[in-house]
Amino acid sequence: MLHSDPTTETPRDIWTAEAARRLFDQPLMDLLYQAQTVHRQHFDPNRVQMSRLLSIKTGGCPEDCSYCSQSARHASGLSASKLLEVERVLTEARRARDAGATRYCMGAAWRSPKERDMPQIVAMIEGVRALGMETCMTLGMLDGHQSRQLAEAGLDYYNHNIDTSEAHYGNVITTRTFADRLETLARVREAGIKVCSGGILGLGEGTQDRVDMLVTLANLPEPPDSVPINMLIPVEGTPMADAAPVDPIDFVRTIAAARIMMPQSHVRLSAGRTAMSEELQAMCFLAGANSIFVGDTLLTKDNPSEDSDMRLFAKLGIQPMQAHEHQPAPKAARDPAVPILR
Repeated sequence: MLHSDPTTETPRDIWTAEAARRLFDQPLMDLLYQAQTVHRQHFDPNRVQMSRLLSIKTGGCPEDCSYCSQSARHASGLSASKLLEVERVLTEARRARDAGATRYCMGAAWRSPKERDMPQIVAMIEGVRALGMETCMTLGMLDGHQSRQLAEAGLDYYNHNIDTSEAHYGNVITTRTFADRLETLARVREAGIKVCSGGILGLGEGTQDRVDMLVTLANLPEPPDSVPINMLIPVEGTPMADAAPVDPIDFVRTIAAARIMMPQSHVRLSAGRTAMSEELQAMCFLAGANSIFVGDTLLTKDNPSEDSDMRLFAKLGIQPMQAHEHQPAPKAARDPAVPILR
């Protein structure tokens, strides 16, 4: 059963694995109806947040994440690069802003940043903020001092995905623990930075693993402000190269459950969109996804072109969000609340 957490200033529901599984297993049309209803209570259903992701340091990562082309342990053929110069990053950020992106995400293939790299990282954050964009970083694990440095620079979001359930995690990654990831999220949250955290579908997990991943995220002291849901892009040379594809309906179910369980979060339809039809993406938006990455690449992987995204938006009547936008639809446009089936 769901139960309320009385320790928070604004009481909220704490999800049990059993309640979340019942939610997930409902008839799809009931699940979509509930998800869209919850979505309209917290967001304009016809607006989607657009982020741009840049790899500021590619390859050579010492971690052994089984899905990742950037691991030095895998024969993916990807060469390691040095940290990009600040002005190069800001030039790319200007292009992204001018193309309509409102959030700029910068990712480095590190286990954790070194202190010598922090001045460049801080300069990137300050420079992107000066362009009027929201800032996001993903740099691996952080200690408390690094988290505070990023907060003082004005970082809006820190991305650190939990990837999958705690039970399945060891089948995917062995060089850091599930608890390590949660500790970094806690340090980021304590520093006053918004948390961006989600997972990847297609890592050999079962349905309960997907449910448990969402339960972990929803039951954090504060649910993530942004929840990316990725579909695995198998990469040759990695242990996950031959992973079975994710069933599209199961993917939609996961998006819908995330929307209901984390009603005020931006749920991002993330990696894997190149393999998704327009119809599947439209179902994901109906299920409550309201954020995407734009641009031709995501770190080292392909992404739909900006032109194709704008064509799809036009077909669906979707408009891009503005920077820092997070508000519900006008009251008259909202549907009445619908009780969640237990």
